[in-house]
Amino acid sequence: MPASRVSGVIATAAMLLLTSCGLADEGPAADSDAQGRQPVASAIDCAPQGKVLGSGSTAQQNAMKQWIKQYERACKGVRIAYWGQGSGAGVAQFLLGETAFGGSDSALKPSQADQSKRVCPGGRAIDLPMVGGTIAIGYHLSGVDDLVLDAPTLARIFDSEITRWDDPAIKELNPGAALPALPIHAVHRSDDSGTTQNLNAYLAGAAPEQWPYPKEKTWQGKGGQAASGSDGVASEVEGNDGAIGYVELSFAAARDISTVRIDTGAAEPVAATVQTASAGIGSAEVVGTDGDLALKLDYATKAEGAYPIVLVTYEIVCNRGNKPETLPALKSFLAYTASTEGQQALSEIHYAPLPAGIAAKVRDVIPTLA
Repeated sequence: MPASRVSGVIATAAMLLLTSCGLADEGPAADSDAQGRQPVASAIDCAPQGKVLGSGSTAQQNAMKQWIKQYERACKGVRIAYWGQGSGAGVAQFLLGETAFGGSDSALKPSQADQSKRVCPGGRAIDLPMVGGTIAIGYHLSGVDDLVLDAPTLARIFDSEITRWDDPAIKELNPGAALPALPIHAVHRSDDSGTTQNLNAYLAGAAPEQWPYPKEKTWQGKGGQAASGSDGVASEVEGNDGAIGYVELSFAAARDISTVRIDTGAAEPVAATVQTASAGIGSAEVVGTDGDLALKLDYATKAEGAYPIVLVTYEIVCNRGNKPETLPALKSFLAYTASTEGQQALSEIHYAPLPAGIAAKVRDVIPTLA
């Protein structure tokens, strides 16, 4: 995204932040549950005031909506805004110093961490895992309520090598299914996306012969239809019989889109659920240092009940050099999102809470931000 476009987006977001409850919210928050809403979260240590702007990953956008709603109901003096523009835009905007935090579905590259020193005086940016997610393979195929695919077949579909639903490779994985003689309408993200990067990483790790592409945020396969953001991909899948695409599970659930079960080599194909995603994330290894909590995921897992196409969204923040006018509210908000209460709320909206050990590490780092 050009710098002028970034600045325009952030200027608009900042204006709305001053006049509303934030872009990720859907309306004014109620003071109580008198209208049937959930009660105010009880485990929030509120900052007295502040305005915090973040942007980035659309995969975590629904989680941000929930968190912002709960936080602002409890903390009347603080306003949080989150603009879902995709991970690439979120990192770019943070590195320009336009936001207090960026949301990204992949950890910063070393060059980006080094660049961050310009906007984090005396410090650098670090990655704080916050949202566990399932990258669901959503599909719209009339007459087919259960679909199983494996990594090599998915790779060939998204690389335009398998182009019809009655292809022998799909039939072999779905004996007895009434697969139609219908063209496959494969949908991918048009914007730089950590969701795309994690799918590229999964396909490269589990089907390297069929997917010899780098693990980048830009789409790597041939052909297909491009759509902007998780919402755009979900809309394309929902509106086209024969479509298949990848979205964070909450977007598929919100639109009642059917999702693929993945044949990982385990005894049974694994469905995309919060529980199976948590099992997949549970094998992650912390590879960051000095407060950076970047994770290495095992995309090729064959463990029973472990869904392999997962992502972890990071909140990218300065470990030192944060702006004094935003720091108290930023720390307060992140402390809530990483809290037991904040993480438990995720499963209610189809996200996977962080494994307990990783969440504890995040909670240890947040108070040290300066």
